[in-house]
Amino acid sequence: MNRTRAGLYFVVCQAGWFVCVLSAARGAGWLGMLFAACAVAWHLARVAEPLREARLLVVTVWVGMMWESLLVYSGLLSYPSGTFVEGLAPYWLSALWALFAIQFNTVFAWLRARTLLAALLGAIAGPMSFRAGAALGAVRFNKPVAAWIVLALGWAVLLPALLRLAQRWDGVRYSKT
Repeated sequence: MNRTRAGLYFVVCQAGWFVCVLSAARGAGWLGMLFAACAVAWHLARVAEPLREARLLVVTVWVGMMWESLLVYSGLLSYPSGTFVEGLAPYWLSALWALFAIQFNTVFAWLRARTLLAALLGAIAGPMSFRAGAALGAVRFNKPVAAWIVLALGWAVLLPALLRLAQRWDGVRYSKT
């Protein structure tokens, strides 16, 4: 994938992050879901093997929602809107995870072979994303120090693991695995 396309994906997904977080902070998480659905449809229409990418998206959203629910259930984080079941992550976070997943084989493809760098970036960028979401009113840190530590450790594992999975199920380029 060329840099121009990767840049386009980055811009679309960053805009999606803002739509998801700001709409959730205002109790309208469905707007972020709609944006993400359009971005995912756009992505799947552009890739060489949409079924491989769709499988990656589904697994990433599932893993992400389990991770997010663990954070909520443990009491580290809480969300003011979009939670249908006490102790589980709000529905709108699935949109963020889908937007994240469409970047694995586009924006972040260069990072797949750099496991330690991916772990370091995950440990820094993951918690920073939550901090930005908190500043915009979409999430609350109930136990800030513990949350930062758990988020950093979790993202240091999640990002490299999901990138490895993305490499295996790469539907952007033709792949033999």
